[in-house]
Amino acid sequence: MTRRLDGMSEMLSYTDVAERLGVGITGVKALITDHRLLALKTPDGMAVPSACLDGDEPVKHLSGVLTLLHDAGYSPDEAYAWMTTEDPSLPGSPLQALHENRATEIKRRAQALAF
Repeated sequence: MTRRLDGMSEMLSYTDVAERLGVGITGVKALITDHRLLALKTPDGMAVPSACLDGDEPVKHLSGVLTLLHDAGYSPDEAYAWMTTEDPSLPGSPLQALHENRATEIKRRAQALAF
């Protein structure tokens, strides 16, 4: 099941993500636990923002940024908000920059949040 929450990208159920990635539900949960994917609470349960996927795999360098944000004390909701907030100095959002393979600056900024 796919849903769009206010201000968020399309949200994918674990089943949808499992099908796209070619893994089981347990594999999706492991990717989330390992900070390779992000899951958010929705009215229907936990879901993964579709913007965290690039076709049939997680966005390149997403795991590094999620780990840095987690280490900085960010909750999944706070991490998603940071990654999707437009920043004129980038330009675009950090998540958009990751999709465009501009990860170095995003990782530097995420690392700086811990200080």
